[in-house]
Amino acid sequence: MGTTSSEVVMFDFSTPVNRYGTYCTQWDYVQDRFGAADLLPFTISDMDFETAPCIIDALQNRLGHGVLGYSRWNHNDFKQAITGWFAQRYQATLDQEAVVYGPSVIYIISQLVNLWTQPGDGVLIHTPAYDAFGNMLTANQRELFASPLLKTANGSYAIDWEQFEEQAARPECKVLLLCSPHNPTGRVWREEELVQMARICHQHGVKVISDDIHMDMAFKRYIPWSQVATTPHWAIVSSGSKSFNIPALTGAYAIIADPEARADYLTQLKAAHGLSSPSILGVIAHISAYRDGSEWLDALKTYLHQNLSFVAEQLNQHCPAVNYQLPEGTYLAWIDLNPLHIDMDALQQILINDYKVAIMRGDTYGPEGIGYVRLNVGCPRSKVETGINALIGAIKQLQQH
Repeated sequence: MGTTSSEVVMFDFSTPVNRYGTYCTQWDYVQDRFGAADLLPFTISDMDFETAPCIIDALQNRLGHGVLGYSRWNHNDFKQAITGWFAQRYQATLDQEAVVYGPSVIYIISQLVNLWTQPGDGVLIHTPAYDAFGNMLTANQRELFASPLLKTANGSYAIDWEQFEEQAARPECKVLLLCSPHNPTGRVWREEELVQMARICHQHGVKVISDDIHMDMAFKRYIPWSQVATTPHWAIVSSGSKSFNIPALTGAYAIIADPEARADYLTQLKAAHGLSSPSILGVIAHISAYRDGSEWLDALKTYLHQNLSFVAEQLNQHCPAVNYQLPEGTYLAWIDLNPLHIDMDALQQILINDYKVAIMRGDTYGPEGIGYVRLNVGCPRSKVETGINALIGAIKQLQQH
């Protein structure tokens, strides 16, 4: 991970920050999903940490100027910060001219899906899947073609290649919407897996949209789609919002390889939706993060990996049948409770009523998530301890009945 323990001390990830009263989705509005307001949340995938000091400094400098007029994203500072980040961290050379802005990752994906498919067409997705994917496809009258991942003997997740190719070969399958690294399982795709997906997509004329928003949270080698693509019919869509905890500033970007597709996307952004003037704070945050945020990010990743290791240690000590294995990426613990044969509805009620804790149910991410929970560990260790103790306590309570 490239970070020594002495470097971790430079940044404080252990002191809790009170997020109540900040219009915070995870803390202030937990009642919307869980029916109670006084819960400790491990839900929405943002983190409870302050963002990198370099970003705070850059934003304060900009606010000190005092004028917040219309702004631009289409300049070298923004685009070179992105291509420089990919070059520096992932040894990937990207065409600066292929970089475009969007207000959010899901917005860009939605526009590309609309450009590359017709109503009724299929979009292939590895499942379980981030719930916004299915909602977006339904709202756009597209069909989700599921490719369920297989749980392996060692507790990881693998592609069912035969089933994947059967779906890709269907005439109405037009796009692979890849999540890389994968949310919620935390898989970081290996080069041979990406090459195999590229071969299948090429063979069947399937375009590729790769959602790489969790790329900086990979604990194994992350490889951008650009490194395996065999045609220009692809896009990488990402943002610094997850890595640097800045989603409230808005802003995302894509690398759209094909110039014609890029022009079509920009017509939608500018003319159809009037969204070409970005949040200047989002643009500045990205430039600062990608120019100066490496050291902070490395320290953060070390801390997050230690949080995930703590979850594994506690869970496997108290509930050995779960055999929880650390994810290869993301700060989300995807925990399979199926071996315990417990009532998931009853578990949720105990967590909410007895432990005052909110943990996401796995079936939020589709039928393949039944019997799972997704625990967000992007928070101080003390909060992780409370959450995992609550989960273990609730499980034991159910097993005693």
